[in-house]
Amino acid sequence: MLATIHFLNILLPVLYLAGFLVYYFDFTKDVKGLNNTKRIFLFVTLVFHVFYLFARTVEFNHPPITNKFEIFTVLAFSIMCSYFLLELLTDIRNTGMFIIIFAFFFQLFSSMFIEDLIEVQEVLRNRLLGIHVISAMLGYSGFTISTVYGLLYLMLYKSIKISKFGLMFNRLPSLETLEKLSFNSLIIGFILLTIAIIIGIIWLPSAFPNFSYLDPKLVVTGVVWIIYGLVIAAKYSGFWYGRKLIIFSQIGFAVAILSVIATIVFKDSFHSFY
Repeated sequence: MLATIHFLNILLPVLYLAGFLVYYFDFTKDVKGLNNTKRIFLFVTLVFHVFYLFARTVEFNHPPITNKFEIFTVLAFSIMCSYFLLELLTDIRNTGMFIIIFAFFFQLFSSMFIEDLIEVQEVLRNRLLGIHVISAMLGYSGFTISTVYGLLYLMLYKSIKISKFGLMFNRLPSLETLEKLSFNSLIIGFILLTIAIIIGIIWLPSAFPNFSYLDPKLVVTGVVWIIYGLVIAAKYSGFWYGRKLIIFSQIGFAVAILSVIATIVFKDSFHSFY
């Protein structure tokens, strides 16, 4: 099993890079025959990744959430799983390369530095913690995909404004579709982050009796939740839409990135187990 884990650890970034290249080639050349092929290739990659995560969990007797490099591989999987489902639901296949590149780098960093940890703190074997972390990672994946579509919206908006009708204009969905994709991904991320926060509130007091609500991770995560909540409220109230809404959601993602960095930088946080 260990040899298989090490093999998949090398294979996964290669598969994600190959997937990116296939989507890139299709985006730039518009090869119709690749439409189904690239989706099947992405599905096979996800199957390998599921088996890799399952194998690590069984072999080391804990979910792969014990350090940042294990989190990176979970995040890579979450991003691609979220995108794959979104592609199936919308049948919009021209934006995959902009998403896969994030999964590739997360998995690459994970594969380069991940360690085989058998002895870990007992709290990391808790199933509720596993659900909490997976929900949070899926939430941040939703925010990541939302941000990518937001950036594509801004790029297309600028192209139209300066009357530059090139490859991006011809291959990207309309501004309305990009805004819809960005907002729907944001809502999914918000719901999943809310679930993660609720689980954390329920589980936290029993796991860490001396925790503080002023913990850097909790504070920044709360700010992220509030910002995205305001974005959703502004959208449904009709107060903000289009470009203004997209820009504000980008600010939310920047704060979300700070939330991840906070766990790594602030070693006195109870979220740091390594």
